[in-house]
Amino acid sequence: MSANMQRPSMGLLHLQEGEKNFQLARYAPSEDIAFFVKHFWIVSWDLTEQKQYLQEVVPNPCVNLIIQQGRSGIFGAAKQKYSYLVEGKGCVFGAKFRPGGFYPFMQQPVSSLADHPLGIHDIFDIDGPAMEKLLLSLEAETAMVELAERFIKPKLPEQDESVTLINQMVDWIMAERSVTKVDQLCEAFHMNKRTLQRLFDQYVGVTPKWVIQLYRLQNAAETLDRSPSHDWTQLSLELGYHDQSHFIKDFKAVVGVTPQEYVRK
Repeated sequence: MSANMQRPSMGLLHLQEGEKNFQLARYAPSEDIAFFVKHFWIVSWDLTEQKQYLQEVVPNPCVNLIIQQGRSGIFGAAKQKYSYLVEGKGCVFGAKFRPGGFYPFMQQPVSSLADHPLGIHDIFDIDGPAMEKLLLSLEAETAMVELAERFIKPKLPEQDESVTLINQMVDWIMAERSVTKVDQLCEAFHMNKRTLQRLFDQYVGVTPKWVIQLYRLQNAAETLDRSPSHDWTQLSLELGYHDQSHFIKDFKAVVGVTPQEYVRK
């Protein structure tokens, strides 16, 4: 198990500012569960007698098992930006499943999680509040990860080749900035659009079009975070947008504000 993995922002907007208010760590899973789990993540903070901080988060196409005081559960991919209020002192622990990696556990369309998160006890043989109390009482982050692996491993399903295919698709979308349309994905993986849509609904929980748009615009936000003076008009062209108004509309749909407003913030 290793921490401090090389990582993008995990969808945390204005991450450099955010890390003044909290600590973020990621841990690779053991080989036994790496087919299903992408990584474990831990956010901790101590803002005692300090001003609260509102962290904005862009969604991703993954299911997350989250353990936090009074709010634990299994959550599907969100379809819009959301915010988390960081205040007082606390910790949130998460297991981020690979795209499609949670379907073998639940054997129902992952799209059903969009507005109806599951309790941890619905999938794993453990009481949610008891797990909260036990895991969040641990001081060592590695001990938290080891405990989470202990309750996930007994429920490991058989590996599903569709999960491998979906991750190949998502990796390709992330790597190829020129991918802007679902038709390109269909052509690259020799699959008709209807089959592709059904696969993503069942395994990922969101449409392939949404995943393509998400990664293009998250990439744009991260670029503007690193370099606020970056020419966002040129950036839109680099991301395959030939219509500037289309880029602004999509950016606002994912990030919540226009590129100009994002840089000003």
